[in-house]
Amino acid sequence: MKFSETKPTKTLHLVSLGCTKNLVDSEVMLGKLSEYKLTNDNDKADVIIVNTCGFIDSAKEESINTILNLHEQRKEDSVLVMAGCLSERYKEELQKELPEIDVFTGVGDYDRIDELVQQKQSNFKDEVFLVNDTNERVITGSNYHAYVKLSEGCNQSCSFCAIPSFKGKLHSRTLESLVKEVKSLVSKGYIDFSFVSQDSSSFLRDLGYKDGLISLIDEIEKIKGVKTARILYLYPSTTSLELIDKIADSKIFVNYFDMPLQHISASMLKIMKRGKGVEKLRELMSHMRSKPNSFVRTTFIAGHPGETQEDFQELCDYLEEFKFDRANVFSYSDEEGTTACKSNEKIEQDLIDSRAQDLGEIITNTTFESLENEIGKEFEVYVDKQSDEHEYLLSARKTIWAPDIDGEIYINDNELDEQIEFGKVYKVKATELAGDKILATVVEKCN
Repeated sequence: MKFSETKPTKTLHLVSLGCTKNLVDSEVMLGKLSEYKLTNDNDKADVIIVNTCGFIDSAKEESINTILNLHEQRKEDSVLVMAGCLSERYKEELQKELPEIDVFTGVGDYDRIDELVQQKQSNFKDEVFLVNDTNERVITGSNYHAYVKLSEGCNQSCSFCAIPSFKGKLHSRTLESLVKEVKSLVSKGYIDFSFVSQDSSSFLRDLGYKDGLISLIDEIEKIKGVKTARILYLYPSTTSLELIDKIADSKIFVNYFDMPLQHISASMLKIMKRGKGVEKLRELMSHMRSKPNSFVRTTFIAGHPGETQEDFQELCDYLEEFKFDRANVFSYSDEEGTTACKSNEKIEQDLIDSRAQDLGEIITNTTFESLENEIGKEFEVYVDKQSDEHEYLLSARKTIWAPDIDGEIYINDNELDEQIEFGKVYKVKATELAGDKILATVVEKCN
């Protein structure tokens, strides 16, 4: 009797670095390599892919260190792939300096990764890849939430940012493509969506629409099965009061306002080429905050060339005054090819770090206040999994929060006579704050 031989399953280890926009492209690569079994054992993987980030110095350093560490751990006959922004931005230099890597590719060939791996061939397509409804993705990290990419590239000219130099100009997906993808994801059980891009509020401007996000909201609200949605990365000069009102009036889009401001002083906004006067910017932020149960997130840069002590103090004062729910601060770093990199008004690194630390302390305090304000309130959450902290705690997040970045709620009590299901929505009551974690009790299951 002859037995048919079965080929051993090949294994894949994929590391996605940087922002959530990279994650979508990583999920496209997983879709193209779906015959591989995913593994976290680097030394056993047949293929290792690192989707790199090239935005700032710390991200570049993380990308290089990650790929070198993986090379040291991998087995002899595996294929090591470097993809993404860093690879695209420094393709000539990296191919010369990193002979350890078998395949180099940038931001244009995510949908051809299977061919490149099979042929052990490097390639850099001239066009940036933009996911569409025909691309099969393997959604990672959740069975109910998915990121959806709106566009690639950016038409802004911020002094500190090199993204347009390797991602190109704004290139939006069509509404039709987005609707098809969301409907497909809903059919697979996904109910919560985060829409992302480099500049989300410019969506469809390259196709002749001024306020494309308003049209997006209208179309997504028609899709049966979508429970919640939010938009990440609004840009000051392309966000309108009408858009804020539209989000607030929506029954699906939560009052989540994520706008990286970078600074607040009039002189620094001009130097940074942020394209919005300080009064208009303050008006936008106040309008966001005025909405019921609004959640406002932002980002700032400390120590940008030309930042005076007066500018910095104005930023500190605004942070303490506005009390953002969440915020991040980055220390300025030179990015080749940018206006800021050529400036003659550079600030000493020690002062940059000191300012970043001061901002970080203010942000820690305002974040704590935001969390503290939840105690005693009832609100809806998504229950994700068993907590990593303790086997008797469940990990959840408010339905308004974005996954991974806005925090974690520990459920330590249940008033229902039934077991809690992961991926479902429950009403909870926040009982106390333990460090930076809210402890809550389940009081009701939501439809």
